[in-house]
Amino acid sequence: MSSGKKLVAYFSCGGVTAKAAKTLAEAADADLFEIKPKVPYTAADLDWTDPRSRSTVEMKNPASRPEIAERVKNMAEYDVVFVGFPIWWYVAPTIINTFLTSYDFVGKTIVPFFTSGGSGAGNTDKILRSLCLPTVSWKPSKRLSGGVSRESLGEWIASLGI
Repeated sequence: MSSGKKLVAYFSCGGVTAKAAKTLAEAADADLFEIKPKVPYTAADLDWTDPRSRSTVEMKNPASRPEIAERVKNMAEYDVVFVGFPIWWYVAPTIINTFLTSYDFVGKTIVPFFTSGGSGAGNTDKILRSLCLPTVSWKPSKRLSGGVSRESLGEWIASLGI
């Protein structure tokens, strides 16, 4: 395992991704950073059944880049960045696109992870990786549950060779 600094950056609405991210940060001996929208999402914003809801409008527009409230102040210090999010419409929420296009990840390893109610990652890796290439080492995304154990995360991290 490398001795480089690690960061777990995550976006969470319902708390499941936050719980997985906190356990991952412990298992990886990583710093933790919450990706928060500048304008917080309300319950109405997250109503995926409403075609006019904020989340639906954002997800229908691949160019959408919701503004983030705070930046990672010391991103240059990290060698490995785990990026976590819930799956929305079979891909990462567009705020993750904002996060990935807001920093210089040259020479870093990006490790995406996601939570979902049962759906897979869809085209998530393809879409997110295209925002970062060719300057990063990209690891395939992994589905985690909110109750994932520190031990299983340790095994996953070890398997990544980072």
